[in-house]
Amino acid sequence: MKLGTLYGVSVGTGDPELITVKGLRILQSCEVIAFPSGIDHRPGIAQNIIQSWLKPQQQILPLKFPYVQNEEQLQQAWKDAALAVWYYLQQGTDLVFACLGDISFYSTFTYLAQTLQQLHPEITVETVPGICSPMAIASVLGIPLTVNHQRLAILPALYSIPELEVALDWAEVVVLLKVSSVYQQVWQILQRRNLLDSSWIVEKATFPEQKIYGDLSHYPQLDLSYFSILLINQGTSFQHV
Repeated sequence: MKLGTLYGVSVGTGDPELITVKGLRILQSCEVIAFPSGIDHRPGIAQNIIQSWLKPQQQILPLKFPYVQNEEQLQQAWKDAALAVWYYLQQGTDLVFACLGDISFYSTFTYLAQTLQQLHPEITVETVPGICSPMAIASVLGIPLTVNHQRLAILPALYSIPELEVALDWAEVVVLLKVSSVYQQVWQILQRRNLLDSSWIVEKATFPEQKIYGDLSHYPQLDLSYFSILLINQGTSFQHV
């Protein structure tokens, strides 16, 4: 029997219409739709984004990926998810994994696909690119992410303040993901470098509850959610729309 194909489909950052035409076609053509499960048995974020596109006959497959740093726990979670997906692929059933943002941009799908291919090298994996958060926040701000020869640095998580100092010395545009836990320290650096008025925070970009904070001199303290991103542009002055 021919094995099913595992599709990694990018579904964008929140707005259901940000999925690509190709991604939507594949999403609606597969029998089984997988995605990271939500916390406390609530629907996951990717599930909420694609819910309006799903058909009643499609089967959903929430997969549990714990929010931990423990390598052993993560390895086991990836293996458990891979086994759940393999159950369908070995029967010849194509399966979509719906991924928040872009499939190749700090995505859980990468670990799932790699684990599955280690266990079953014969499977076919196809991915569909999409819109990731740095592009989304530039869009909602109404400014270009980069122009001319500007250098762009994206820090997925800031574990030490010197990392930001190095990035600001090297790049004209710096994007900080997961900024909520270090915001106060970052704010102090921006103040010292006179960058508060050329920095923006977008919280939950393209979701209905999206919030934008500009001219951060007014916001030395913010209670931000996990999905908050800071954009610093120290090369060109822009006013967001």
